[in-house]
Amino acid sequence: SYAKQCPQEQSLALLQFKQLFSFNRYYFGRCRAYPKTMSWKWGTDCCSWEGVTCDMATGDVISLDLSCSGLYGSIPSNTSLFDLVRLQKLNLANNDFNLSLISSGFSRFLNLTHLNLSYSNFEGSIPYEISRLSKLVSLDLSTYPTLRLENPVMEALVQNVTKLQLLFLDSVDMSTVVPGTLRNLSSSLTSLSLSYCRIQGEFPENIFRLPNLQMLRLKVNSNLSGVFPRSNWTSPLRYLEVSSTRFSGQLPHSICNLRHLRELRLSQCNFYGFIPASLGNVTQLAVLSLSSNSFSGHIPPSLSNLHQLTDVDLGSNSFDGQFPDIMNLTRVTDLDISNNQLTGSIPSHGSGLQNLAFLGLFNNTLSGTIPSWLFSLPLLRYMDLSDNQLTGHLDAFPSKSLRTLYLTNNRLNGSIPSSIFELANLTDLSLASNNFSGIVEPYMFAKLVNLKILELSHNSLSFGTTSKVNSSFPQIFYLSLSACNISAFPSFLRSLELAYLDLSENNIDGQIPNWMWEVGKDTLSFLDLSHNFITEMKQIPWKNLNYLNLQSNLLQGPLPVPPPRLEVLLVSNNQFTGEIIQSICSSSTLEVLDLSDNGFSGTIPVCIGNFSVLDLRNNRLNGTIPEAFAEANLLRTLNLNNNELEGPVPKSLVNCAKLEVLDIGNNKVKDVFPYWLGNLTELQVLVLRSNKFHSSMREFEAKQSFPKLRIIDLSHNNFTGPLPARFFENLNRMRNVGETERKLKYVGETFYQDSVVVTLKGAEIELQKILTVFTTIDFSSNDFHGEIPEVIGNLHSLRLLNLSHNNLTVRIPFSLGNLINLESLDLSSNDLSGKIPMQLTSLTYLSVLNLSYNQLEGPIPQGPQFSTFQNHSYIGNLGLCGFPLTKQCGKDDPPELVPTTSSWFDWKVAKMGYGSGLVIGLSIGYMVFVTGRPLWFVKMFEKKQSKKR
Repeated sequence: SYAKQCPQEQSLALLQFKQLFSFNRYYFGRCRAYPKTMSWKWGTDCCSWEGVTCDMATGDVISLDLSCSGLYGSIPSNTSLFDLVRLQKLNLANNDFNLSLISSGFSRFLNLTHLNLSYSNFEGSIPYEISRLSKLVSLDLSTYPTLRLENPVMEALVQNVTKLQLLFLDSVDMSTVVPGTLRNLSSSLTSLSLSYCRIQGEFPENIFRLPNLQMLRLKVNSNLSGVFPRSNWTSPLRYLEVSSTRFSGQLPHSICNLRHLRELRLSQCNFYGFIPASLGNVTQLAVLSLSSNSFSGHIPPSLSNLHQLTDVDLGSNSFDGQFPDIMNLTRVTDLDISNNQLTGSIPSHGSGLQNLAFLGLFNNTLSGTIPSWLFSLPLLRYMDLSDNQLTGHLDAFPSKSLRTLYLTNNRLNGSIPSSIFELANLTDLSLASNNFSGIVEPYMFAKLVNLKILELSHNSLSFGTTSKVNSSFPQIFYLSLSACNISAFPSFLRSLELAYLDLSENNIDGQIPNWMWEVGKDTLSFLDLSHNFITEMKQIPWKNLNYLNLQSNLLQGPLPVPPPRLEVLLVSNNQFTGEIIQSICSSSTLEVLDLSDNGFSGTIPVCIGNFSVLDLRNNRLNGTIPEAFAEANLLRTLNLNNNELEGPVPKSLVNCAKLEVLDIGNNKVKDVFPYWLGNLTELQVLVLRSNKFHSSMREFEAKQSFPKLRIIDLSHNNFTGPLPARFFENLNRMRNVGETERKLKYVGETFYQDSVVVTLKGAEIELQKILTVFTTIDFSSNDFHGEIPEVIGNLHSLRLLNLSHNNLTVRIPFSLGNLINLESLDLSSNDLSGKIPMQLTSLTYLSVLNLSYNQLEGPIPQGPQFSTFQNHSYIGNLGLCGFPLTKQCGKDDPPELVPTTSSWFDWKVAKMGYGSGLVIGLSIGYMVFVTGRPLWFVKMFEKKQSKKR
């Protein structure tokens, strides 16, 4: 009880404040609303009211806590609340003040030490007057993103509020605040939270050294940079988070001085280098999150000293070496080392991890079998071992706790253990892309009543299509059964409300049964029926379908009308005929349209520029290409190859600022070289082959640069005049390939991969995917004349050069010896003379050479790669001599030798690849060039084989 009752005027002020609000129990705050003001009644002592605290001696109201009270309404600037001038603590958090401004009247509380207005739906700028509350110890204005804090207000806060210990401004817009302003924050500060604040610039390093700072949270400020102190870093920090910022550098060894640190969260930053072994001295650490950085090297064994660890996230870095020795960390519940470069096997003994609930190891290079202890962990709910090289059979699952199991893309074999079908809590099961075998029937899943995701694609399984129970999958919405030896639409689909269905690469034939139109009629968004033998599909009834893949079937007749929300339609390699339906043009959502390899005829629809990807190649389309590409369109790929199109290249293509691939080869297009396409700064592939292009390129060459062009094919046209030297000089993307571009990436996107036809050894070969490191120039079969420009030798990343079947004269330029990545060189059927330059022997990746039918003379250079070329590389040059020709050189023309070099390639690539009649040598070559070993070949052909199973 209080010595004195609450003064009457203060009771009245509180009651008047109460009248401003209604109660809103449904406001989405951070706690459950409870009407504290319900106990406030006139005639009773306000010191007894809920949320009110009074001074024991005077009865004055000194603390008001109305947090989570369900208050709904606005706080006017003249509210009676501001009459409670002796208030020391005020908490109005988690209410709904209806986007009202924070009033300058709060500055009247000159005795206030604690102010919390967080998550109460204020908006506008935080008033400058808040900085007058000089006695503040704790200030929390965290919000949803509706409040702003300007730099002058922040400066005044730092200068005037010198006793501040806790400062929380999460989600306040601080984009105009200079981080250096924070440098003079109070040395009394114990907690600073500035997450989601849009603060930008360099964070002051001295903050990390504040003598009392225990909590620092800066997460999700994407333009905030900074580094940790490199030395003498001592601090009582317990919680440190800079996730999703631009903090960078190496973790300093002095981090070992943070002996009180409990949580270290640095994910999605720019840190790099090794983890210092000294981190193992921070023995109080319970949470370690370093994911999505560029850390490398081995995971230090010293982490096994951190016995308090419960959460470890090292995913998405470049860690290598063996699985870390952390089996003694008995408190760990979450362990994620996915998306790294770990090798070797998973330790055979891990029974110490009895509290493990989450295990993520996907996308490493782990090998060996999956140890049995993983299947016995009593609390394990989530396990993802996908995208490794794990082998052997799966053991039984004695533990029943598992909810999510991902084993996709390994080398596991044998039958699926029956114990998997006993995991009643399982929601996600993915066993795709392995070597599992046997027959799987729908009834086996009868006990998995919670199953929502099932992936069994690309194994050696045979999946039954009939069900012995009414519904084998009562909750499933994601079903992937590609390449499961299915011969008919599974009848159990009738009862499912699917969102995702993949039945591709099976043996389903005939018409789609009528009952299939009802499967997921309102829910299906993804449907893949490609690579089957389906003959008819008259309608597409799924109104919410976003993705439909019908490629490589036997579908005939006109194209069915697409549903209203379809974004991707892939129907290539069928037998559709007739004109392209005009309803395609009325779709406002369709972005990717692939109608290639069918029998469509008529003209191209005028909505040609409405898509992101449009592939109409290998049809019978005629007429001209519509002049219908509007400004700001999103077209990325336009492929019209092998039709019967005429007329010029439409000038409105210059509006396609995002265009990367343009292929109008094998038509009857008649025009001069479309030099203005050089203004398209994203253009990477330009194919104009086998048309009626004409005239000289020289007059256009200095105007545009084609800065990103990687592939240009002008072959089989009527171009004349000299080769355009300035044009070659501007091909910047062919000059050098940076390290980031050496990674295995393809031109294209998730749902569509671009392809291109190249000429190699006289044969046209389709590359079904275009590596971004693949660069080619093909100007063959035209009427170019004169010299080969020396500047071509500067295109150091060029892989294929074909200038054959022209009227080029003079010598082969020595500069071609600088094309260090060249794989194929064809200069045949010209009038070149002189000797074969010795410099060509330095092209250590050259595996196709054709110099036939020229006027070359003298000895053929001798070297490692030249020893693999046969007579046909030189036929028709009567003046040449030396190996492999039977004509011997005279004493005046001894063969020129070059020193042999030792490398993996050793020219077995040429013998191994091109002898098969495929582009295997070229395929091997890519990864030899990039990594020194033929991974591209291995990956590509392994993947092909797995899809054929």
